[in-house]
Amino acid sequence: MLKRIEDLEVWQKARELTRPIYQSTRSGEFAQDFGLRDQIRRASVSVMSNIAEGFERGGNAEFIHFLTMAKGSAGEVESQLFVALDQHYLSEEEISRIRREIDSTKRLTGGLIRHLKQSGLRGQKFK
Repeated sequence: MLKRIEDLEVWQKARELTRPIYQSTRSGEFAQDFGLRDQIRRASVSVMSNIAEGFERGGNAEFIHFLTMAKGSAGEVESQLFVALDQHYLSEEEISRIRREIDSTKRLTGGLIRHLKQSGLRGQKFK
């Protein structure tokens, strides 16, 4: 049984997503575009934060709700990467590398959502 958020693979993957986002937005013109820089950072942090919040709620329905919000935030990060690409803040190679992290995070999140929906468990708060 998982007791801590850092034991969840999906949360670990979401944490890994925040690293290249912060790294890529730390310098150059991207660092000077405060609106986009801050928005993409907030969205990437939102992925892992929503997973954590849902996990701590203790009920599967709530966890699923927050997982879907996390998946949506991952989509937001991906969309903002295209703005960064269009503004020439990041190379296509950098975008592709980060998108692989996003895809992996979305796959794990979607898989956990499916698992929770199919399981007969209602969550820890119902034990």
